[in-house]
Amino acid sequence: MGSKELLQKWIDAFQRCDGDAVAECFADDAVNLQVAIGEPDVGKAAIKAGNDAFFAAFPDAWSRVENLIGDGDRAAWEWVGGGTWTGEFAGHQPTGRSFEIRGCGFFRFRDGKIIEQHGYWDKHSWFSQIGLPIE
Repeated sequence: MGSKELLQKWIDAFQRCDGDAVAECFADDAVNLQVAIGEPDVGKAAIKAGNDAFFAAFPDAWSRVENLIGDGDRAAWEWVGGGTWTGEFAGHQPTGRSFEIRGCGFFRFRDGKIIEQHGYWDKHSWFSQIGLPIE
């Protein structure tokens, strides 16, 4: 399976809000850096915990692929996504507000698994839409 197909497998799992299937796409020593947050999640368990927290807080999360490319051991996607904040997130109680933002992600693969994920999206836009303090 090529990098584009591997990324599509991850996207499909993410679009289903399936934390177990998302985690299975990652190598045990993978790193997920969401640049707007700053500190990466290191290791499959930490990445799964972060995704599970997101899916619990935004159970109707959705995303739409705008562009998807892959070459060699790397792939990238541009997306539009959103959801409604209905569960605790980042230590804050939900506001019930919805968001829609654009972003992109860059991935590197080894032996059919994600070893690096770098995500870029506008923290100010997302947090202001849902009423979360920008820290």
